[in-house]
Amino acid sequence: MIIGSGIGGLVAGNLLAKKGHDVTIFESHSSPGGYTAGFYRKGFYFESGTLSFEASASVFKAMRDIGVLDNIAFAKEKIRWLSKQFDMIPEQYSDFKTALYDAFPSETAGLDKYFHEVDQMYEASAANNNKVIPFLYSGIGMFLSIVSYIFSAGKSMKIMKRLGNMTVGEFNEQFFQKDSKICRLLNGLMYPDMAAWLIGSVMGMYDDYWTVSKGMQSWADVLADNFEKLGGKLKLNSCVDKIITENGTAAGVSCNNVTCKADYVISASDYKKTFLKLLDDKSLIPAGVQTKIENAAVSEPVFTVYLGLNMTNQQLQKHMKIHHVAYCNLDSDADIHNSSDENYFDKSSVLLYSLSMLNPVLAPEDKSSLMLMAMCPVKWMNNWGSGSKEKYKQLKEKASQALIKKAEEVIPDLSHHIEFQDAATPLTYERYTNNSDGATSAWSWNPKKKFFQKIMSLNVDTPVRNLYIGSCWANQMGGVPGALMAAYICARKIK
Repeated sequence: MIIGSGIGGLVAGNLLAKKGHDVTIFESHSSPGGYTAGFYRKGFYFESGTLSFEASASVFKAMRDIGVLDNIAFAKEKIRWLSKQFDMIPEQYSDFKTALYDAFPSETAGLDKYFHEVDQMYEASAANNNKVIPFLYSGIGMFLSIVSYIFSAGKSMKIMKRLGNMTVGEFNEQFFQKDSKICRLLNGLMYPDMAAWLIGSVMGMYDDYWTVSKGMQSWADVLADNFEKLGGKLKLNSCVDKIITENGTAAGVSCNNVTCKADYVISASDYKKTFLKLLDDKSLIPAGVQTKIENAAVSEPVFTVYLGLNMTNQQLQKHMKIHHVAYCNLDSDADIHNSSDENYFDKSSVLLYSLSMLNPVLAPEDKSSLMLMAMCPVKWMNNWGSGSKEKYKQLKEKASQALIKKAEEVIPDLSHHIEFQDAATPLTYERYTNNSDGATSAWSWNPKKKFFQKIMSLNVDTPVRNLYIGSCWANQMGGVPGALMAAYICARKIK
């Protein structure tokens, strides 16, 4: 039994079904995909969560192993970085460096010192950029891959040890004033308070950054269809309400109060909910571990506005240039840790994303789609109104209008071209994906708040025999690579 049909659940299901196992995936939503999914409204397609991914060598290997690589429209991704100070579409890491020097000539001395450090991180990370993650191999293949990784990982390990638990903000403030525009920019390129040693990996996105031109839902659908062709059973609209155990061993699940027996259970879903909500016998989890799970910080959520526009993709392109634009507000400091700042979205940066520009069939003829996204504080404004439907509606509209107004600095008169509008709060994401607090990438990326002691480890085993974690939550940083690794290890453990 697999709980959840995100990338982790679908990949694990395919691998196990291909080995001849009788596999059932339970999905609470009406379509597969989890965060790697999308939906249509009024003829406009929007992504449900994931927009892009890295570690393409590993992703492509997994899809090749399953036999579906040629059926998925993967496309190279780029980002236009835009603010009042700069406008750049870096093709590679060196372009990003040049653009920063051009945009901030008064910060040359700080940039020299900054890139002296970051260049080393980038070079250490780039050494493994085109390599498949060892966990996706088995036997001699895994051994050879690990050897190759270790051979080129020496520099990375030294950097990790030297920087320790330093956050990206602490790192940047060594070279630039805390409230300077350049410091705000560099802090905002990635997750807030992310581990500083990961900067090199983030810079690697200029070399290895991908999306799916037909939409993430098409990826999930291909995997789901293949799973069913292999004999697997995908049960949609089927919310698991309990993981059943017998004598300390996972023995199945309860779905809609119907018991389904199994030899193994893979929870390809939220780690917290797996143990704090679904597990029928909480005594199997040591009290100290339960408390740790309850208090563990998760990655920051996003607020998203979905817009259907009566503009052609060509008209939209005149303003956006490419379909993925990060519009950075460097004039004020939006404190993502201040959940009581009602004007947070007036200060935040905004991501503009139009997949219809990449693939026009994803919007009605002569029209276009646009998503506006901003990372936001966990439980903003008393968790979006403390359960009051009226207050929730007001806050949702307030945040939406703030992002639309900000986006009009990129697309003039945007508000006059809207014919469809909706929005998703972190509560929306939690409702549809079951990710605690709408977490976008499993656990917190802050090294001072890590759940797993070893930040690069894979943790699919649990205190319950035959219960495994097969989602991105098995890894501290999560994401598509984390989900893939967990899926492969789970499939390998089940003989």
